[in-house]
Amino acid sequence: MVFLAITPAGLRIAIAQSKASPFPIWCGADAISQADYEALQAVDLSRFAYPLAGESHDVLLGAIETIEEHHPNAIIWVEHASAL
Repeated sequence: MVFLAITPAGLRIAIAQSKASPFPIWCGADAISQADYEALQAVDLSRFAYPLAGESHDVLLGAIETIEEHHPNAIIWVEHASAL
């Protein structure tokens, strides 16, 4: 399983869940700052160089395709945060 976090809140949840049973997490540049990303340890986190929140379907699809290249045959869970 691989998790794609879109928001900072989703990333925090994914990180907390992965501590019990580790799994790779990917996120956009807007989910965590570069400094915080570099400071994280003991978490399998990859950070895209571009934001994902509010981006088009094509941008998200491109991110998913990149994850598929790095984690072939893995199930990818994608955070969905509805606008309230």
